Amino acid sequence: MPLTRRALLSTTAATAALAVAAAPAAAHRPTAVRRHIPLQGAVNVRDLGGYRTYDGDAVRYGRVYRADELGKLTDADVTTLAGLRLTRAIDFRVPFEVQQNGADRLPAGVTPVARPVSDLGLYAQLLQIIGSRDPVRQEAALGGDRGAELMRTIYRAFVTDAANRTQFADTLRDLARARGPVLYHCTSGKDRTGWTSYLLLRLVGVPDSTAKEDFLASNTYRAEADRRTREGIRALGLMQNPDLLIPVQEVRPDYLGAALDQAKADFGGLTGYVRDGLGLNWGVIAALRARLVD
Repeated sequence: MPLTRRALLSTTAATAALAVAAAPAAAHRPTAVRRHIPLQGAVNVRDLGGYRTYDGDAVRYGRVYRADELGKLTDADVTTLAGLRLTRAIDFRVPFEVQQNGADRLPAGVTPVARPVSDLGLYAQLLQIIGSRDPVRQEAALGGDRGAELMRTIYRAFVTDAANRTQFADTLRDLARARGPVLYHCTSGKDRTGWTSYLLLRLVGVPDSTAKEDFLASNTYRAEADRRTREGIRALGLMQNPDLLIPVQEVRPDYLGAALDQAKADFGGLTGYVRDGLGLNWGVIAALRARLVD
């Protein structure tokens, strides 16, 4: 996709996009209302459009969508997705997750892209822990801060694992050069998808506090579905205390903070992570802004 006049004005747009990591979080306009796409078979599908950047521009609607798994969509859901005119659907799930929950149901003409990002085996581990029906084992694995620490470890691996970095970088490059709307997703649409969305919003100039709002919004959209999951697990007699699952069902500021702290430790900060860890140059960042920002 050729760069627009906005991207070609100077390198300052690209420089500013990476410099947001050091910019004051308070200096931004009110955020736009998030566009949630209600579906029967997925609960965390959203348009990333509408957010304001530091310079008063807005992320375009209808260009990038984030989602949870799409294997349980109804026919009506598929019709709704068809109306988004998607060109690609990028799936961050590992093969075990796809095997357990099914491949994406997509409208005709949408290209599926398998781009697995490691969950460090957490999904399989959780199935084993729940399936054990052993409250002692479950408490030992998830009680106290242990569930939350499992999540923080996964977020650190978004930064430390070279294969993960490649998947995130390739996704951001796809978004920069796409010729139509693109959707990306994982199982719950909150961790791998949440990190990608946070990076994307920051790269196009959305303030840190706004990008974090988008990240944490998964808790709102997933709350009822996650509650029903816990109730079902209790009703089946699999767990006496299914609330042990809450830390792995939620997103929390310290999960994102774990990835950002790791980026600082390994690459000097978010700018270094993007430049050296992901290998994204100024041209890719300028192209993202040209395509996604009005």
